[in-house]
Amino acid sequence: MLTKIFPFLSWLKGYNAGSFRADFIAGLTVALVLIPQSMAYAQLAGLPPYYGLYAAFLPPMLAALFGSSRQLSTGPVAVVSLLTAASLAPLATAGSEGYIAYALLLSLIVGVFQFLLGVLRLGLVVNFLSHPVVNGFTNAGAIIIFTSQLEKMFGVYVDGAEHHYETIIEVCKSAIHYTHWPTFVFGVGAFALMFILKKVAPKIPNVLVAVALTTVIAWAIGFQHDAKVDIATIQSDKTKELITSFNAALKAKPALENKQTEVSKVLDEAKKAHDTAAVLDAEHENMHIQLDIKELNHQAKEYRKELRELLFKAIPQDDGKLSFYLVGESPEGAKDDGRTWRIKVGNSALKTAELKMMGGGAVVGEIPKGLPSLSMPAMDMRAFSHLLSSAIIISLLGFMEAISIAKAMAAKTGQRLDPNQELIGQGIANILGSMTSAYPASGSFSRSAVNLGAGAVSGFSSVFTSITVALVLLFFTPLLYNLPQAVLAAVIMMAVIGLINASGFVHAWKAKKYDGTISIISFLATLAFAPHLDKGIIIGVGLSLAVFLFKSMRPTVSSLSRHEDESLVNSVLHGLRECQYIDMIRFDGPLFFANASYLEDQISARMENKKDLKHIIIVANGMNDIDASGEEVLSLVVGTVRSAGMDISFCGVNETVMAVLERTHLIEKIGRDHIYSTMEKAICAVHETAHKISEESQCPLTNVCYIA
Repeated sequence: MLTKIFPFLSWLKGYNAGSFRADFIAGLTVALVLIPQSMAYAQLAGLPPYYGLYAAFLPPMLAALFGSSRQLSTGPVAVVSLLTAASLAPLATAGSEGYIAYALLLSLIVGVFQFLLGVLRLGLVVNFLSHPVVNGFTNAGAIIIFTSQLEKMFGVYVDGAEHHYETIIEVCKSAIHYTHWPTFVFGVGAFALMFILKKVAPKIPNVLVAVALTTVIAWAIGFQHDAKVDIATIQSDKTKELITSFNAALKAKPALENKQTEVSKVLDEAKKAHDTAAVLDAEHENMHIQLDIKELNHQAKEYRKELRELLFKAIPQDDGKLSFYLVGESPEGAKDDGRTWRIKVGNSALKTAELKMMGGGAVVGEIPKGLPSLSMPAMDMRAFSHLLSSAIIISLLGFMEAISIAKAMAAKTGQRLDPNQELIGQGIANILGSMTSAYPASGSFSRSAVNLGAGAVSGFSSVFTSITVALVLLFFTPLLYNLPQAVLAAVIMMAVIGLINASGFVHAWKAKKYDGTISIISFLATLAFAPHLDKGIIIGVGLSLAVFLFKSMRPTVSSLSRHEDESLVNSVLHGLRECQYIDMIRFDGPLFFANASYLEDQISARMENKKDLKHIIIVANGMNDIDASGEEVLSLVVGTVRSAGMDISFCGVNETVMAVLERTHLIEKIGRDHIYSTMEKAICAVHETAHKISEESQCPLTNVCYIA
């Protein structure tokens, strides 16, 4: 009982100093990969980088202690980070306090859902995500993740558009207008370094080397070069007007939003009072306010875009201060500081006394020192209802990724794996993780491979990983200040290359053409609807269920003939003649309400087309179940066939179907002497009677008769 509640107790059996040493080394090795990766994935999720460290603190340890896999490494992963960003984008601005609060709430919902699935032993629901759908989504997700990092690689800033491809077009336009080349060099250089090390020296932690080296170089050359200046230092009336207009558009929004809140209250009261006139007036006013807010948002977006495109040269003055001139408008003969400056414009009003000017590249910046505080995520029912569908998708996809990795490792180690216990472990990791400022986490393929390769014996390796992350948060966060954000983008790009698997489409197509089609449609839909990734998943799942239902409604109903290997096979597929007098019909699938009439139609068609037909044998080997509708149809078929002067028998009836026939007394109508255990016995029993007046020189049920 104790080991069911606390699975990690089973690790202690036979655990020794050698096991401890192996787990310690593996845990430390994984931590060296996890720390930079987690910061990169947090950035992908739209959160400050240090929230990745929070997600790398408790979840790895908790998932290992309460899961069933001893080598699975849990923490921030690319696909879940992307889904997190996609689900939170409609609710708040990336990186804002509200956005962070919703991320923690999402983690809590994901954890509760996974935990309940595990406790109720409903891990099988993950089967609704078929492999073709996951393959299509993963490939599209990898491309979306890769391209989403181009903004940081080029050192440009753009607003997110309604569709991902529109955002990428804007990034490319901005990059053509201006690329911060030191940022680009850092990003491409880090990517090249990781790629080369992975090929040449795979045992060296390439991510750690790239992060450490670029951080030192960025610190040495002063890669980040920001300045806070007064608007008076900007020597451009056009820029000052844009700043004023931008601030005015943003400052006008709160008043309208407050007014909208008041109108909503009036609307609710009018509805309760059933005052139709007041309801119409309130709805009309609310619509006008929404249009005004939308117009202000559009204006702010246009002003922000214009401000971001402005490039400045800084001219040092006699007092040591800088004056900023638009490129091409500097005074003749004046010598600038050699940098190109830009205004840092976000989603809040610009402080005219403290304008932030960027003369260098973007770095991670200050990371709060210490462990995250323990607190329950704030509950917001409006956000809860919006996040629920996204949380279910994240839960299932995250678990599917984790269990796939765990199964692959269990096959190598020979350990027993319990999917429901793994769900409980992942659920606890996300629930308690949400209370320590962690966004949704899942099992990582790359880090799990590192963990296994480093010799991890038990989940204690993940405990050592969490302890290492905690030490970094407590003592070493200042060392990460100068880490370029372009390098984190390169880390993400490097990680997702492995997710692109074009052969998956080919494999699915070869297996079944409809599976290949579903995989391709899921891929294209995910790309087209991004950043609304849930739509791609829903379309894929919907198509999979539609195909399943269609196949269930139209199972294979084939007439059998004798093959060269003496087996009885589908006559149409193998080009074999069919017997004129006996039709041996095989029904592949359960007989239930959705397909029962289909079997009846198929038998009726054969009775009409085969004028010399004397006997029908229903081969029930593939009929693994039957419901009331199926039983009713069988009864009608037996009556119809015999009333037409023919006879009907059954063979290969399994216990489940036989039990239904017994309970409904249909077996008496069929006749116990008309039910045979095998196909061969059925043929032997009916062959002579059916062929009394026969023109067949050879019967296709007893001889091989190909169609000429």
